[in-house]
Amino acid sequence: MNTINWTKFEDCLHGVMKDKHIPGAAVAVSQNGKVIYQKGFGVRDVETREPVTPETIFGIASVTKSFTALAILKLEEEGKLSVEDPVIRYIPEFKMQGVEDMSEIKIYHLMSHTTGLPPMNRREELNDLKHHLEYVANEDYELLGKPSQYFSYCNDTFLLLGEIIERLTGRLYRRFVTETILNPLQMYRSTLSLEEVAKYDNVSVPYIYNSDSSTYEKQQWPTLGNYEVGGGVRSNVLDLLKYGQAYVGEGPIVSKERVKKMWSHLHQIRRNAYYGYALQVTPDYSGVTLVEHGGGQPGVSSNFGFVPEKGIVVSVLTNVSGVPAADIWLAAMNTALGIPLEQKRSVEPFYNLTSDELQLLVGSYDSAEGGYVKISLEDGAPVAEAAGEKLKLRASSTNTLVVEETGLPIQFFLRDNEKAWAVLFGSRMLRRKN
Repeated sequence: MNTINWTKFEDCLHGVMKDKHIPGAAVAVSQNGKVIYQKGFGVRDVETREPVTPETIFGIASVTKSFTALAILKLEEEGKLSVEDPVIRYIPEFKMQGVEDMSEIKIYHLMSHTTGLPPMNRREELNDLKHHLEYVANEDYELLGKPSQYFSYCNDTFLLLGEIIERLTGRLYRRFVTETILNPLQMYRSTLSLEEVAKYDNVSVPYIYNSDSSTYEKQQWPTLGNYEVGGGVRSNVLDLLKYGQAYVGEGPIVSKERVKKMWSHLHQIRRNAYYGYALQVTPDYSGVTLVEHGGGQPGVSSNFGFVPEKGIVVSVLTNVSGVPAADIWLAAMNTALGIPLEQKRSVEPFYNLTSDELQLLVGSYDSAEGGYVKISLEDGAPVAEAAGEKLKLRASSTNTLVVEETGLPIQFFLRDNEKAWAVLFGSRMLRRKN
C-alpha cells in the first residue's frame, strides 16, 4: 500500500479547491491501523495565510452522529439497553404529534432518521435535552409516515439519543463520549468543548464563500446547544483515523460483531445507497462496502468513512460550507483501493419522461428547517433551483431526477398518479408547498 501514487489525487484536489473556493483542506488515510497518507492543503486562515496541516482542528459537524450511535452500542454491549427497545422505556414522557402508540418508536429509529418526523425548525437556543422533549411534543407538524416507512434526516429526534445516554449513565453526553470514545482512542486533539477549541493551537477558521463579492466571510463556531449530540465534535484528520479503528480494528470501544450493526441494519435511501445507524452505506462498490458519513455547518464540510473488508479509513475536513467533501473523500478512497480516481458510488440510468410525467414532479418543496427546492421546466427540460443555484436535471426513472453535474438523484414521492407530495433532496424529505 505504501507504493500508492497520490499525485493524481492531489492534482484533482487542487482543481476542486480552486473550482469550489475551498481555502483549506486536510486528508488522511490509514490501512490496518497504519497511516499511509496525510497532508494539509491551502490555509486555515485566509488573513494570516497559516497553512493547514494534518493536525489542524476543524469542525466535523454530522460525522459526530456516528460517535453518538457508537456510544449507544456501548451501552447495549454493557446490557443497559437494546436498540430494539422503545424510546419511552428510557424517556417515558417522549411524545410526537400524530403518534398514538409511542412504543412503536424504537431507539434504532432515532439512530437511522426513520421516526417519520419531518425536518424541524432548528432551535439552537435549547441547551437542556429535556427542553427538546417539550419542543418535539408540542411543535405543529405533520408526520411523513409511520416509523421505518421513510428516511428523512432529523436532528431533533437524533439528539434524544443524548438524553438516553445521560439518563442511563448519570453523566453529561459530552462527558460520556469524551471518557468512553475520545480518551480511550487517544483522540487528544478532539473535543466537544468550544472552550477547549479556543485553547488549542493550529485551529482552522470557518468560512462561508460569498460568490457575489468573491470573498470569504469568517464564521463564529456555532454553539449548537442540544444539537451537539449530532454535530458538536471538533477534530482533525489524524484523530479521525484513530476513531476509524473502532470500526475496522479489533473493537477497542465495542466488539467487532456489535459495531457491524451500524452498517448492517439498513434502510434503502436511493438505488444503491442505504442508511444504517448514523452511517451511509454503498454495499457493492467494486466488491467492497463503502461506509461513510458527511457533515456540514457554517464553515464546515466534512466526510469520514471506511471499507471494513480492507481495513482502510479515510478522513477529509475543510473550513468552508457547502463544498463536496464527499467527492474528495471518494477520490482518496478510490486511490487507496487502486481503482479509477473518477469512479462514482453508482451511476443512475437514463430514462425518458413524458411531459405529463414531468408535470407531476414540477413544483416547490420545503421544510420547517429551511430546506427548499423548486423544480421547473425550461424548454421542456427539468431544472432545480436550490441555495441560489440552478441545476440541470435529467430523469433516471418515473420518480427520480438526477443533477447532471454531480449525478445526485432526487427522488419524488407520488400517490395514485397525483402530483408528487414530497421529494428526498439530499438527505431530507421536503413537502410540496401548496
